[in-house]
Amino acid sequence: DFINTIEALEYSLLDLKRLELVFFNINSAETNKEIQQIAREVSPLLSEFYNDITLNEALFSRVKAVYQQKEQLSLSAESFKLLEETYKNFVRNGAGLDPEAKAIYRETTRELSILTLKFEENLLDETNAYCLHLTREEDLAGLPAFVTEAAALEASSKSLPGWVFTLKAPSYLAFMKYADNRSLREELYRAYSSRCYHSNEKDNRQIIKRIAELRLKMANLLGYDTYARYALENRMAENPEKVNRFLLEVLEASLPAARREFAELQEFARRHDTGITLQRWDWSYYAEKLKMEKFAVSDEIIKPYLRLENVGKAIFALIGSLYGLNFKSSAEIPLYHPDVKTFEVYDRDGRFLALLYLDYFPREGKQGGAWMTNYLEQHKTDSGDTRPHVSLVFNFTKPTGTMPSMLTYDELRTFLHEFGHAMHSILSDCRYWSLSGTNVYRDFVELPSQIMENWAEEKEWLGEVAVHFETGEKMPDALIDKIIQSRNFHSGYAFVRQLSFGLNDMAWHSLIQPHAGEVVDFERKAMAPAELFPEVEDCCFSTGFHHIFGGGYAAGYYGYKWAEVL
Repeated sequence: DFINTIEALEYSLLDLKRLELVFFNINSAETNKEIQQIAREVSPLLSEFYNDITLNEALFSRVKAVYQQKEQLSLSAESFKLLEETYKNFVRNGAGLDPEAKAIYRETTRELSILTLKFEENLLDETNAYCLHLTREEDLAGLPAFVTEAAALEASSKSLPGWVFTLKAPSYLAFMKYADNRSLREELYRAYSSRCYHSNEKDNRQIIKRIAELRLKMANLLGYDTYARYALENRMAENPEKVNRFLLEVLEASLPAARREFAELQEFARRHDTGITLQRWDWSYYAEKLKMEKFAVSDEIIKPYLRLENVGKAIFALIGSLYGLNFKSSAEIPLYHPDVKTFEVYDRDGRFLALLYLDYFPREGKQGGAWMTNYLEQHKTDSGDTRPHVSLVFNFTKPTGTMPSMLTYDELRTFLHEFGHAMHSILSDCRYWSLSGTNVYRDFVELPSQIMENWAEEKEWLGEVAVHFETGEKMPDALIDKIIQSRNFHSGYAFVRQLSFGLNDMAWHSLIQPHAGEVVDFERKAMAPAELFPEVEDCCFSTGFHHIFGGGYAAGYYGYKWAEVL
């Protein structure tokens, strides 16, 4: 029956799931060679274990028997959903295959688990391996003090004189935005955009071709013509046709604005540098100057008002006013790194809701980007309600000897975005862990986070959060007005850029036979409808596209814009 089959299976996986979450989250946030080696050994074992469940004929026959009588069971809505998802999970993971096909499926998923891990390792290693070491002050022209101080701190940590810039987001993005030296901007851009695109042991080209091939093979085994059709069957969008139509329709709508913005910036750049043709390493640099000219606003002006510590407190206060939650700092929780902070979250009645980890700064053992994850999923048993352990991981600029950690306006939006994901988990009230929190359709999961971002454009809230780190003065209303007025600055370009990533993702996962040619030729063709810049030789986007080859967004990157449109 439902209790001794479907519910029993759900609860039987709890202990392993918790261990799995802890281990792989640490592998993303604070890894080392030993942890990576364990991950390489464990990943295929886990793949085999889950295959042993879904490919077990006796177990599937029990699941199927319960599923076939689902209308007669008088289940609650949540139990009914668990039954449907459990049955679907078995079918979508090979339960209906014949013995020969099951053996192929096992080997395919085992190899996939190894390759996606290898992709991540290579990308992290390549990101860490490069640094731009500068010793001449003239090479720092244009860089604000908060950027050069961070670079000096980075150099000191490596026992080097001068300044070091890396491929980690705070360092890389700041250099691309402010550095006057165009040749150095190009050097840094090429280093970032050619990660895992060199003929060495960190080359991801064959790995991503093989990942795409194995995903296609798996989809074909299960009766689908492409991996995208397999993946999208379990999403709001339902099928590749709908996704491709969506991407092309919004591209058609946004491309004229993006082209106008590109032409405007090209003209602006030539007013400063006669004869220049905009390249990718020029965009952020000239865009920041044009934004200053048009709106008298820039990150250099905004950043001193966005001290990380204040932003965190302001977000806590916002959540308190919206949902009645309280955040209590906890010094008793064991931490995986000294930079991590923990908070106990309570509702207005004093009931414990969640444990929240905040991991703010870049490290060598940490993946790039920002993400929300759980160390423990919310669920209920007869003995009570187990509350989630939620983690938000960022790569913000570290404090220096003279400056606190301060955020750019985009980083403020990122903080709010990830907190939207966190609230999805913190407020979860489900019986079953596999249905709780962010365990929803992939193209819905970005909706709470996108909604939360909108607070960055609320004048009243910005007035509360933005306080100058030196003077203690609140951000002037006039500056807040300029920030809000400039919110659509280059939004066409940003939208088209994200769509190009979605097109690339869909192309890799709409293959009907393995791609035998060059990776860079494939991606250029896929992204061509959304391309504005001249091609850059010896650079490749796909070899560093973590979202789809290492991060769970395969045939799902469109979901960011899908949720935004929702």
